[in-house]
Amino acid sequence: MTKLFERCVRSICNQTSQEYRVIVVCHERPRIEFQHPKITYIEVDFPPANEADPFCAGHTDKGRKILKGLIQAREFLPTYTMAVDADDCISKHLSEFVAQNPHCNGWFINKGYKYKSGDDFIFLKRRDFYKICGTCNIIRYDLNHLPEYPEYNRGYGYYKFYVDHEKIRGILAQQGTPLKPLPFPGAIYIVATGENLYYGTTKLTFNILNRKLLSQSMREEFYLYPLELNSVITETMYSR
Repeated sequence: MTKLFERCVRSICNQTSQEYRVIVVCHERPRIEFQHPKITYIEVDFPPANEADPFCAGHTDKGRKILKGLIQAREFLPTYTMAVDADDCISKHLSEFVAQNPHCNGWFINKGYKYKSGDDFIFLKRRDFYKICGTCNIIRYDLNHLPEYPEYNRGYGYYKFYVDHEKIRGILAQQGTPLKPLPFPGAIYIVATGENLYYGTTKLTFNILNRKLLSQSMREEFYLYPLELNSVITETMYSR
């Protein structure tokens, strides 16, 4: 998991614009080589989730962490926020695009990539990417519906913003603040890592017509390097 997280956070910090901050909420700070001044770590000690189902418990833990991060983000006066799963990668163009479009409610990633760890090919998902991957919504900060008393509770409606990522688009549209589709593939959903909440219970299809060779330019855009080559790539092409 540590190597997956390090690749993810390198991907986030690979932005072409420096108008961003990264808040990592964790039970224990990961021991990684990569350090960056844009990263803030928050260590938490949440009590065990009162859920008999491990799947639901995982949702509760994730929701608590996202809420904690959103509250902590206030000190940076954010304009937009995006939740990123710790094993995914994002496009280096996101921060620049958001900075150039400051008057939108936000965006959902309708088109993105699916990638099975270790493969030489990647698959383009042409629509509904936001339904399968939690790394999918960029939301104007004031639309996050943060509770007055910031305590995570699945019984309240606002939890949908933290774990039910596929519902955010519809909820905001109903409230008159619709998100726009991001006009380019914004993220890579990396599966078969052992960390996916959904993968293993939901069958993900890989259409051969959407398969393409994983090119060097795509690796650079998303910082998608092979985990076993971490140290080599860090010292050469991907060093920033």
